[in-house]
Amino acid sequence: MKAHDGMYIGGQWRPAAGPDTIAVVNPADEQVIAHVPAGTADDVDAAVRAAREAFPAWAATPPAERAARIAALRDVLVARKDEIAETVTAELGAPLALSRTVHAGVPVLVAGSYAELAASYSFEERIGNSTVLLEPVGVVGAITPWNYPLHQVVAKVAPALAAGCTVVLKPAEDTPLTAQLFAEAIHEAGLPAGVFNLVTGLGPVAGQALAAHEGVDLVSFTGSTAVGRQIGATAGAAVKRVALELGGKSANVILPSADLAKAVSVGIANVMSNSGQTCSAWTRMLVHKNQYDEALALAAAAVAKYVPGERVGPLVNAKQQQRVRGYIEKGLAEGARLVAGGPEAPYETGYYVSPTVFADVTWDMTIAQEEIFGPVLSILKYEDEEDALRIANGTVYGLAGAVWAADAAEAVAFARRMDTGQVDINGGRFNPLAPFGGYKQSGVGRELGPHGLSEYLQTKSLQF
Repeated sequence: MKAHDGMYIGGQWRPAAGPDTIAVVNPADEQVIAHVPAGTADDVDAAVRAAREAFPAWAATPPAERAARIAALRDVLVARKDEIAETVTAELGAPLALSRTVHAGVPVLVAGSYAELAASYSFEERIGNSTVLLEPVGVVGAITPWNYPLHQVVAKVAPALAAGCTVVLKPAEDTPLTAQLFAEAIHEAGLPAGVFNLVTGLGPVAGQALAAHEGVDLVSFTGSTAVGRQIGATAGAAVKRVALELGGKSANVILPSADLAKAVSVGIANVMSNSGQTCSAWTRMLVHKNQYDEALALAAAAVAKYVPGERVGPLVNAKQQQRVRGYIEKGLAEGARLVAGGPEAPYETGYYVSPTVFADVTWDMTIAQEEIFGPVLSILKYEDEEDALRIANGTVYGLAGAVWAADAAEAVAFARRMDTGQVDINGGRFNPLAPFGGYKQSGVGRELGPHGLSEYLQTKSLQF
């Protein structure tokens, strides 16, 4: 497994400022596969200075030329998709089929969408006697998580580049090799030196230094709500822009008229995908009391197909494995009943957790309120639609959700009352142009499509 022993700063790989490194571990077999530099505040400072120096020229580059460079980046990602998929599987543990279709495939769609948007977006408009200009914010500090190591990078970097911003990326320490591949793709696509810079390192060191750096104009962070609060406070103290995509506890509401078997099957697949390590996973399934027993039987049959090591990969590290197993034990202690799975690890080696389904879950249990981030589903019963809405909205989160009904209009009517940023109607498909982001403690701002592009723009009015 190839790994760079430096940082990508100013268009080249440079030695790290300090000697410390981070071990990259394959979570399927617990073997160290590489080491990358543990960046310091000095590395971050060098990267921000490079981004700041490159900003004026990149901001002045015509949008059509920026679009061409992003399109070239997309083409490189396509050409290297197999290498990307294999790297994601090695450091995240995702099954190779998932890495190929989702982890390598979705970023190509997103990059392509921003190549088109950069060329077609209206960065100037006339309002009355004024001309309104939409200009790049400046230098972006992007801090990304490990669960979708390339998608989360592209979802921040591509719109920032389309807007005319320059970027310093601090990827998650568990999945830095994918970020290094992305830096290689940036270089191969011919982006000017300093427009994109990469610093690997630990969150409390390199991440904090990036969020606090006075040369950063906007901090874009995806991760836990707890860390998001810290970054928001740091950015707020400096009066700089911030975009936060944080945790979720999404409800999958199955109305009585829905195709129950399909809704349960798709719901199980959603939670088990990426080993449950998805902030928008529908981890609470809400079923009418008259259909509850049937739903439990369907869920038990569906989850049996998700075998650890085959369709379900390991969790990213030992800490995450212990965290998820602790939540399963908490669920049992609070009175929930196992339909499948449990806290016991299925294998002695690898950070696996058994796909787990709980019944008899009440809305106030810990497993129904807190983000678990593993292959764990809670099935709750509701009395009527108002009760279902109360349960669905009864968390501090509001990132995503789903509604199922025989008639789409019935599902839409319910979805309109949900306090959440995105709702799939009867298993709606992913749309790279649709805004993604949350209500309440699930974040601030949006990613993807024109709404995602607007996060990296600031407004100037010229009066005539």
